[in-house]
Parts: sequence; C-alpha cells; structure tokens
Amino acid sequence: MKLATIVHEQREQAAFLTDRGIIPLVWLNEREGTDWETDLLALLQKNKLNTLLGWYTGGGKTLLTELPALVHGQVSYRALYRQPGKMIGVGMNYMAKAIELSGRPPEEEPVIFLKPDTSLIGPGECIRLPDRAGQITAEAELAIVVGQTCKGISEEEAMSVVAGFTTSLDMTAKDIHSRNPRFMQRAKSFDTFLSLGATLTTVDEYASLAELEVETVLNGEVAHRNTVSRMMFSPAYLISFLSHVMTLHPGDIILTGTPGSVVIKQGDKVECRIAGLKTLSNIVET
Repeated sequence: MKLATIVHEQREQAAFLTDRGIIPLVWLNEREGTDWETDLLALLQKNKLNTLLGWYTGGGKTLLTELPALVHGQVSYRALYRQPGKMIGVGMNYMAKAIELSGRPPEEEPVIFLKPDTSLIGPGECIRLPDRAGQITAEAELAIVVGQTCKGISEEEAMSVVAGFTTSLDMTAKDIHSRNPRFMQRAKSFDTFLSLGATLTTVDEYASLAELEVETVLNGEVAHRNTVSRMMFSPAYLISFLSHVMTLHPGDIILTGTPGSVVIKQGDKVECRIAGLKTLSNIVET
C-alpha cells in the first residue's frame, strides 16, 4: 500500500497513491461511510494504519478502482506530516561516507542525533541557507516511519513495528561540524534542514529491502548511490538499537544514513530518489 500527503480542498491530507491516480481518504469515507483518519500522523498515532493495510490487502485495493482519482501531475505534494514526535538521524552508516567524514572506518555503534521539527520541510519547499554558516551539504536518505510503540525490542522483531518508508534529505552546516564534532547537533538543526517525502510505502511492497537503492541527486545528476545492503547498521538493527536508548512511538522518523552528500548553493535542485517512492525535490535559496 502506498499513501501520500497532498494538498486537496486547501488543506494537507492523506490519500492513496495508485497507478490510476491519487484518491483522498476522505473520498473513501464519503463513499463507504467509514471514518478513517484523513491526517497521516493521526492515522499512525491512533494505531489505524495496520487496520487500513488489512482492509487494503483484503479487497480494498479492488474497491479503490471504483472511486474517482486525481491526476498525478495535477496534485501538489507535501511532507508526510509536520510534527513527528522524534526525528532521529544516523550518521556515517555507509563505509565510504564514514571515511569521508572521519578519515577512518566507523565506530562499533551508530552515530545518532536528533532533528527538531522546526527543521522540517516537504516537497517543493525551499532549503534556506543560514547566514554565516559556511558550506552546507545535503544528503539523500531512506527514512523509516515507526508504526507502533516499542521499547527494547530485538532485531528480529524490529521490522514488525515499521509503518513504512519514505524519502528524506538531511542538511548539514559542514563548516560548523568540521570545527568541532561536538557541534554536530547545531550543524544539523537549522530551519529547513530536513526535507521529508510525501509518500509512504508499506514494508510488504518491497520483496528485498536490502537491494533498495538510495540516490543523492544534484541538478539532475546522480552524485552518490548505494544499496541498503551496504549499510553498516541495517534498518532492523537501527530500530532495535534505538529502542534500547529511547521508547519509539508511532510517527517517529529514523533517518538511516546517506550514500553521500553534495555541497549545495543558491539555485541548486537537490533530490532523493528511491524506487517505490515519489522523488523528493527541493530548491536551495538564501
């Protein structure tokens, strides 16, 4: 099942993403007399996503073919939601990226940091370069959307709490971070320094998550690409590891690391491309 957050009837709301087009959940409610949440974060936090997925795979997908659909190219997309409980970043999760940043192989445990919700933007919104922050980089990343509250779970249990995946772009004030590794949180926390994709694809849509490819794209050219299989710490490991540090709640976002970063300047277009998800694009402004 694929869901998206779109602008429809002058508000951001959840919709099904189908081959025919976009079907707002509100249309399903009107047609069937149901009361599905039409805000994706509310759908997650009220533990309704798995129920919706069960409906979809149990015949709902066929029912959707009877509903009208909005044309793909005529829909405005927005971030999945605006105020997740936590946005947790993972640094240096690909060998090449770890060596680029530190000059040595990665540590034995993941590097983690938090992104404030004030840093959050979505598709089509602008990345703003802060004054006197120096060089800024952008990194495409696969983002995990947590679907169930969990604490201290095993790696084997981890994927059962995942609602799905989305695209993301994580920005960093590289010069600030380079001055002192302890400045990483500040370097990651400026407004507009996290773009979250519009589409959520559930786990069952991927036959092999390990083969999924993540691309960082600058001005139409692929600058870096790598597969999930080449992460040092797999998505399942990261979920388990983080759940032993903090309780994870529905709607929390985990950024899994990047295959590589690009330096961005005014006028650039930076993208995150991942199969099965709508490409996430943002323009850079000062």
